[in-house]
Amino acid sequence: MKTSDKLPEIIQGGMGVGVSDWRLAKAVSIQQQMGVVSGTAIDSVIARRLQLGDTDGSIRRALSDFPLPEMAQRVLDQYFIPGGKPPEKPFKLIPVHGLQMQGAGVELTIVSNFAEVFLAKEGHSGHVGINYLEKIQMPTLPSLFGAMLANVDFVLMGGGIPLAIPGILDGLSRWDTVELKLHVEDNSLHQNYSHHFDPKAFFPEELPKLNRPKFLAIVSSDIVAKNMIRRATGNVEGFVVENYTAGGHNAPPRRSDKSSLQYTEKDIPDIGKIRETGLPFWLAGGYASPKKLKEALDSGAKGIQVGTAFAYCRESALLPEIKQEVLGRCMNGNLNIITDFQASPTGYPFKVICLENSITNTDNYNKRKRCCDLGYLRHIYCKENSEIGYRCPGEPVQSYVKKGGPHDKTEGKQCLCNGLLATIGLAQVREHGLSELPIVTSGENFSFAAPMIERAGMNYSAKDVIDYIKSEL
Repeated sequence: MKTSDKLPEIIQGGMGVGVSDWRLAKAVSIQQQMGVVSGTAIDSVIARRLQLGDTDGSIRRALSDFPLPEMAQRVLDQYFIPGGKPPEKPFKLIPVHGLQMQGAGVELTIVSNFAEVFLAKEGHSGHVGINYLEKIQMPTLPSLFGAMLANVDFVLMGGGIPLAIPGILDGLSRWDTVELKLHVEDNSLHQNYSHHFDPKAFFPEELPKLNRPKFLAIVSSDIVAKNMIRRATGNVEGFVVENYTAGGHNAPPRRSDKSSLQYTEKDIPDIGKIRETGLPFWLAGGYASPKKLKEALDSGAKGIQVGTAFAYCRESALLPEIKQEVLGRCMNGNLNIITDFQASPTGYPFKVICLENSITNTDNYNKRKRCCDLGYLRHIYCKENSEIGYRCPGEPVQSYVKKGGPHDKTEGKQCLCNGLLATIGLAQVREHGLSELPIVTSGENFSFAAPMIERAGMNYSAKDVIDYIKSEL
């Protein structure tokens, strides 16, 4: 049996922006577990790596294998800077995604997703998945296409209820034109707005074979899981069941009292009801230990998804100084992780680690000049004339309100797009040579840290994580 025919016990969480890069995913996949790259904002990640000179040549190596050499060359011509840009010079921005996506933006999206998956799969036969957020809709169709050109094995999606994605994967595998209905605010007439994508437009002659990847929905309850099975447009091959201690975006609390948002026992997934669906599932949120893996397997799960433990291993793209500070604070008992119900422009709760040199620090937050120049988390809204507009609660307050956005939605909003890019060393340079500060997200449970560090030191590897978690099987 090929490695890729057997479902893994450990899925490495798809942590964005770019924390779960190809190096981490590959290191996990080589160990016969599932490595997952983050597809969130991957076009900006690839464009900025190219502007830094692609120092190890990995992106150019991936693009040399892209099936449309002319498209790959256009991306290189646009963004690659031999030797890298000067440190004081800002990164060139990529086109902001909209309903009418520009050709150059579509090409960059396709090529970037291809490159990240290609590099993660290079040289082994293990599982590689790619993770997307349902809330980020505009780049979804060309992103999926690019990942499928690289023969991605799994697509994982959370941050919403991705009912349309299984059918879209089916359609792309047949080279059909696919459609994604868009969430549009202020749409009082309930008009339909959709994004269409024709994969054949890029291959006028011979069409390469596109394998349909398996789809895993990231859910927080049996209700969402059953909804996916009943209403999804195609087959769902399984679930990652995430509880509210997991890092990144979380599902909102199920209680109705909006004046006091907090998680309760009502928010703990009912594993028995998940098991009754009959589909494979993996448990996530504080499962990075031998005991928790055994507990998951005993419950009927195929295994676990692990994010935080991998985020701080040496192969992840988090800046080394952030890894060391967070692990050091953890060992000293001085680590503060909160669920921020205001930070994310998506409106979903978002886990943040409070660090001095981050945008989470109140002084840094107040000093930062608001802007929305990447636009991944912009909301689409309907203007009075039924035209489409875009607004983000993280943009300048006056601008957001002028577009009809409620003032209270801007309170406490952080620019996740710029902050998360800064966390992996791709911070935009602003006025006077100052750079965007990072936003660090993590799961609540760091119980893995002490045994990991005792076994392998502060600079532990992805293999060390896997060996530790599986040490009692």
